[in-house]
Amino acid sequence: MAVYKPFAEVKRIAVLGTGTIGASWTAYFLARGYDVTAWDPGDGWKERLQAFVDNARPQLKAIGTAVGSEGALTMVDDASAAVAGADFVQENAPERAPIKIELYKSIDGSVPEHCIVATSTSGLILSDLQDGLSYAPRLVVGHPFNPPHLIPLVEIVLGKLTDRAAADWAHGFYNHMGKHAIYVNKEVPGHLANRLQAALWREAVNAVEDGLASVEDVNAAVSQGPGLRWALMGPHMVMNLTAGREGLATTLERFGPPMESWWADMQKTPTFTPELKRKLIDGIADEMGDRTMETLERKRDDRLVKLLQMLKATE
Repeated sequence: MAVYKPFAEVKRIAVLGTGTIGASWTAYFLARGYDVTAWDPGDGWKERLQAFVDNARPQLKAIGTAVGSEGALTMVDDASAAVAGADFVQENAPERAPIKIELYKSIDGSVPEHCIVATSTSGLILSDLQDGLSYAPRLVVGHPFNPPHLIPLVEIVLGKLTDRAAADWAHGFYNHMGKHAIYVNKEVPGHLANRLQAALWREAVNAVEDGLASVEDVNAAVSQGPGLRWALMGPHMVMNLTAGREGLATTLERFGPPMESWWADMQKTPTFTPELKRKLIDGIADEMGDRTMETLERKRDDRLVKLLQMLKATE
């Protein structure tokens, strides 16, 4: 049985792929005091990564994530060189199985013994990616929610060849570094959080397609309503409070039957026809107005920082 390194002895983390997710992971790891060796095959990635880290630094300080001494960032041009000497690997290649498999094979033989490799895949089945790898028992899903440097959630999923002890180590390590790791007990497309998100968006898309409400009003129905509660506690706990202090048993008795009738009316799965795509895109354009994507990203992140500060202060 493999023995994995104590959390306190983890010093260097390899980040493979530095797009939106990988760059955000990099900023987080550095803020927590870990040295990071990063790799990406794209043009101009080093400048983009440094710019992201510089922009994220004040946010991480504001929410108390940053420790006293930031880790050192090294950028290399070879994936094998990135993982050599790493104590932990976070892979963030594009969400395409062939690309990930090719990357995994290219670093086989370079991953240090007992080093856990975590993939940020948002929905691929890990068991489909593990065959033929010497480190397959140490390959685990460590899926964050975007942006990883701000949102605490990390989903842990095991593949068919994953050593349970490796998954437990990853779960513990993410929590050790300040994340909130959860186990997803079965392999399903999209894991858990994305499936919950997809279920809500399905109804949001249906509402637009059926003319129930505009794109802007559908957004407001969530952000100005239940979304505020979901930021504080999960859906089951919200329902536990729905019937006041009588708890979930009363909620199920009182609201269960009408909820079941609503579910029965929610069987339609939308198809992204050209017409539906245009309706959604035009609706977003109307709501955005003159605001740019950069403005919206800043607004999202600034609000996340304030929300996280509030949640931490009221723990």
